Amino acid sequence: MAEAFNETVLPAEKVQRYAAVAEEIAAVLEGEPNVTARMATVASMLAASFDHYFWTGFYVVDAERDRELVVGPYQGTLGCLRIAFGRGVCGTAAATRETQVVEDVHAFPGHIACDSRSASEIVVPVVDGSGELIAVFDVDSERRAAFDRIDREGLERILAQTFAG
Repeated sequence: MAEAFNETVLPAEKVQRYAAVAEEIAAVLEGEPNVTARMATVASMLAASFDHYFWTGFYVVDAERDRELVVGPYQGTLGCLRIAFGRGVCGTAAATRETQVVEDVHAFPGHIACDSRSASEIVVPVVDGSGELIAVFDVDSERRAAFDRIDREGLERILAQTFAG
């Protein structure tokens, strides 16, 4: 099982693991206002904490291009540089502002294959304190159907705590 940071041993049970990682992220980021630093830390700490994560990172809303995401801080292989709202899993999450949990990315209409090894994906919209969409958080897995309700709830909680709180 992946272990996180500073020799911390995380619980094996997934609900408890998300809770422990959420506490660690909050502690590390306490007092840090920079959004890029917050995103980089979240991507790094989550990638180090879960074995079923293959690619972990942010696609940030590009303020200079209408309805377009640009790759932000991430952990993993090369990511797509830009994704239009409504295109692929990330673009769908941005357009709908709803978390997307995809058991088989190859069956998702319009899926963008940044890395052919990805088999399943979860993408969570990220909003700031005023409710404005600032990014989406994308996690890919090499395993089919790797993400479930626990992943969804854990990620949504961490992202809300980190960026909307």
